Amino acid sequence: MIHKIQVLGSLFVLAAGIASAEPQMGTQYSQTELKVMVRGARTTQQYQELASYFRKRQQALEQQAQTEKAEWERRSQVNAAVSQKYPRPADSSKNRYEYFRYEAEQMGQQAAHYESLSANATQPAVK
Repeated sequence: MIHKIQVLGSLFVLAAGIASAEPQMGTQYSQTELKVMVRGARTTQQYQELASYFRKRQQALEQQAQTEKAEWERRSQVNAAVSQKYPRPADSSKNRYEYFRYEAEQMGQQAAHYESLSANATQPAVK
């Protein structure tokens, strides 16, 4: 019974973190829309739009990671016998923190890629 409550609590915290990040992101694209945009990007403006989208996603994920880090630290302070079973609630928070950090890093790399393409598209070719 306690385990179910902990799992539901963890899911609630995760859902709240995701829901709080969504309004900050502005434009949301589906996977299909994003793939079409990536394949069709040829102009500076299109590259800048993709870079901006990935930067916003990076920022939202970094914010989620910080929220999860605080939860991980809070849960690490609990030394009750129930929390010593693996995976402990602190372990779950640590895993979510690491996931959000990894995803934020991936979004940052994508943004940097499109920023680079945007910069190269505006520079005239040297002959």
